Amino acid sequence: RIYEEGRENIPEHPYLFETDVEICLIGGSCKSPIERYWNGNTMIYILQKAQRNEESDPMEESKPDDAIYASELLPKESSGPVALSVRRAKQLISLYTMAQNPNMTHLKISELVVLPPLWIRCDGSDPEHTCWLGAEPLKAGNKITGINFHMVTCDGPTADKTCFANLEELKMAHKMEHHSSLVTTKGFAQYELIRAAAIEDTIVESESNIYVDITWNTVDKILETPPLISAATLNIALESGDPRSPVYQLYRELQFLLALAEGLKTGVTEWPEPLESDSAVELVQEFLTDLKKKLDGYCISGNSNETEKIKCDTAAVDSSIKSIFSERGDLDFAEQLWCKMRSVTSYQELIECFTLIIKSLERGEIQPWIHQGSSSLLSKLIQQSYHGKIEVVSLSGITPIQMLLEIGLDKMKKDYVSFFIVKSRSCLLFQDYFISTSVDLQEQVHRVQKLHHMLEIMVSCTVLLQFKHENLFPLTQICMKYYKENPLNEKHVFQLPIRPALVKKFYQNDHPEIWKVDISSGHGQKEVKTTWQVSTNPPVEHMTSNNTGLFSDSTVNGSSDERMYFITMAKCSQVHF
Repeated sequence: RIYEEGRENIPEHPYLFETDVEICLIGGSCKSPIERYWNGNTMIYILQKAQRNEESDPMEESKPDDAIYASELLPKESSGPVALSVRRAKQLISLYTMAQNPNMTHLKISELVVLPPLWIRCDGSDPEHTCWLGAEPLKAGNKITGINFHMVTCDGPTADKTCFANLEELKMAHKMEHHSSLVTTKGFAQYELIRAAAIEDTIVESESNIYVDITWNTVDKILETPPLISAATLNIALESGDPRSPVYQLYRELQFLLALAEGLKTGVTEWPEPLESDSAVELVQEFLTDLKKKLDGYCISGNSNETEKIKCDTAAVDSSIKSIFSERGDLDFAEQLWCKMRSVTSYQELIECFTLIIKSLERGEIQPWIHQGSSSLLSKLIQQSYHGKIEVVSLSGITPIQMLLEIGLDKMKKDYVSFFIVKSRSCLLFQDYFISTSVDLQEQVHRVQKLHHMLEIMVSCTVLLQFKHENLFPLTQICMKYYKENPLNEKHVFQLPIRPALVKKFYQNDHPEIWKVDISSGHGQKEVKTTWQVSTNPPVEHMTSNNTGLFSDSTVNGSSDERMYFITMAKCSQVHF
C-alpha cells in the first residue's frame, strides 16, 4: 500500500507499522542515508524505531508489551532517527523476504509486486555491532528470482591501526564467500582542505567546509594515498561573514544594505555598527565642500589621505587579496556618497545628509558626474540639476531609506560585476540576471546576496587553494547556473571536477576524513561487493559515541598519527528462490 501511494507522490511523513516501527519511503532522486554502502538509485524503504509522542492518537490500538518496549528505548528528546534492535530488524527482513518469495503460496498473495529495496536501522546490539540490515529483490523482467541481503557493521572509534584490515585478507575472504576467482578493487578518499590551508599561519575554521572526494581503480594497500590519475571532485560549502575573510569589509557593507532593505519592507530600520569612525554628516559635508572647490565640476581630490578614503570600495581588504579584488577607479558621485553614508546610525542623520546634498544641487554648487543607466532617485535629481531645476523631494517616510538603498545597490552590483568580468572573465550576458533592475528592490537585494556568496567562494578558492583563472571560470559558471535557478542557500555544496594534482599539496601529508575500498566480483544483478571503510565521524546518523573528541587537537594539521577512526564493513549475500 505504501509503495502504491508513493509511486504518485513520496509521502512527507513516515507510516507506523504495528506499534514500534516507522516506515519511510525515499525517492530515487533524494539523498540516501545508505549511499556509501549501496549504489542503487531507486525508491527505497527505510525502517526505524517509531518515535512515540504525547500527540499520538489515544484510540490507537496497541499491544501493551510492545508499547512498554518502545517507550523504554526511546530517548526523551530525540533529535534524529532511532534504531531498532538487531533481533527485531532480522524479523522484519524475514517478513519482507517471505512477502517477495513467489514460492510462499500459503500466504495467498493474489498478485506479487516487486517492492523497493528495504533497509533497517539497527542499534548494534549484536556481537558484530550491526548498524544496517538490507534486502534487495533480484528479478528477471517482472519476476522475482531472489534476494540480495546486505549487512553493515561498525566498530570504534579507535586509533589502533592493528585493528585495520589487511587488503589481501579482505580479497581472499570475498573470494571464498562468493566463490569468485577474479575480484576488482576501487578506492575512495575524502580529505578536508579548508583546515589544511592557512592565511598568515591562521587556520581558517568556521561552518564552511571545502573538501575533495577522490576515486580510483585498483587499490594496492589500505589507506594508500590516491594516485594522480584518480578522478576528483571539489566540494565547497561556504557561509559568508567570517571575520578573517579578505572580503569581510564588503560583507559588512552588504549587511548595511540588507538593514536598509529590511527597513524599507517593515518600516523599522535597525542601524548596524558604522563602517567609518567619522559621522556620516561630517563626511558628506567634507566631500561636498571639496567638490565645490573644483572649477571643472567633478574630480577626485589631490589630497593623498582623501584619495585613500575615496577608494573605499574595498579599503580594508586584506593585502593577500588586493590583487584579486582591486578597488574600482571609476566611482561616480553617488557611489562615493554611499561610501560616506555607510556610517549613518540614525534616520535623522540620514535626512541631514540628503538635505545637504539636495541643497548643494539646487544651488548649483556642484555638478557631479554619474554613471549612465542608473535609475535611482538621486541620479534623476543629479541629471535634472544639469538643467538648473530639480523636482521637490519630501525627505519623509521611507523615501530617504529607499534613496540610500538604491545608490548602495547600484554601487555594489558594479563591485561584484567588476570582479566576475575582469577577474573570472565570466560572460556579461550571463550576469544580466544578477544586475537586472526590472525586478523590485527586495529581489535585487536578494540577487546581490547571491553575488556576494559567489564572491566569497571564489576568494576562498583563490586564497586558500591558489586557484587560477582556468579553475575559477568553470566554478563561477557552476555557481551562476545554480543561483539563476535557486534562492540563496549558503549550505548548498557546489561541486567542481578537478585534477587531484591541483590540490595534492593540501592533502598528501594529511589523514583522510574517509577512506574506503570496494571489493567486487560478478556483473549485473550477480555483482556482489564487500566494502571496508574508516571515517573520523560516525558512519551512520543513528549511531552515537561516548567519545565526543573523534581526534586529538594535535591532529588538526595531520601532524599526528593518533587520529580516531570508526571502522565500517559492508557485506552482501544472495539467495535465489
